[in-house]
Amino acid sequence: MNKQQEELRKKSPVQIKNRKASFEYFFIEEFTAGIVLTGTEIKSIRMGKASLVDTYCTIINGEMWVKGMNISPYFYGSYNNHDMKRDRKLLLTRREISRLAAATKQTGYTIVPLLVFIDDKGRAKMDIALCKGKKEFDKRQTLKEKEDRREMDRAMKTYK
Repeated sequence: MNKQQEELRKKSPVQIKNRKASFEYFFIEEFTAGIVLTGTEIKSIRMGKASLVDTYCTIINGEMWVKGMNISPYFYGSYNNHDMKRDRKLLLTRREISRLAAATKQTGYTIVPLLVFIDDKGRAKMDIALCKGKKEFDKRQTLKEKEDRREMDRAMKTYK
């Protein structure tokens, strides 16, 4: 990911994150994909009414799909409101999909959504990552490092 893409993500008014992902997985490789949305889904995402809890990606018939993503119904939507937990197609190149398909055939690898954001042209995008699951001792190590960083930050604030 280059600096320009990172700046766009930071400027995005909407950033829906999967906070558990970094605790549960090691990130091997990251990708940015477009999301195919219908009707009122984009309006709900722009209002920040989406969640990536218990969400995962899968490859079906050479297409990438995100499963379990919750987008709340749009408040002002009428009879044509969307389903909350329907499967949504992700837009990636054929080369990226085949590389991810080959990687996920190995034991322990999965594809996890990390972030949903709105790009500079108003389109919804999703950052996904090829991940390897952490073991219990890896999770304890992550918690210890996080606590150490927090302690050091506290010490620096009191020192100033």
